Amino acid sequence: MSDIAFTQTIPILRIFDVAKAREFYCAFLGFAIDWEHRYEPTLPLYMQISRAGLVLHLSEHHGDGTPGSTTFVRMRGIEAFHAELIGKQYNYLRPGLCREDRGSLSLEVVDPFGNHLRFDEQGAA
Repeated sequence: MSDIAFTQTIPILRIFDVAKAREFYCAFLGFAIDWEHRYEPTLPLYMQISRAGLVLHLSEHHGDGTPGSTTFVRMRGIEAFHAELIGKQYNYLRPGLCREDRGSLSLEVVDPFGNHLRFDEQGAA
């Protein structure tokens, strides 16, 4: 038997504008900022955000993440999440729900930097 255990995956998403990242991830998607780090005030930001058990790292550092990548997120409560997002009347995105052939319900958002977050609920009504 192995002593190896993977306990968490945290995607690193590349960002290029801190204000836009905060607007999208915090104001629109409802994430909270857990912590922020810069080696010096004028150097790139690296920060952790979280919501309901999902943890993401956002980075301005060159080489951290590739814009345009997709992060697949299994979740519960996708219809309530969708209603919450639509209710915010965000000027740049109004995501829809999609019934997938595999029997799940999905919702995809694209951040201001081209990163895709695909939320998916198996067995949703």
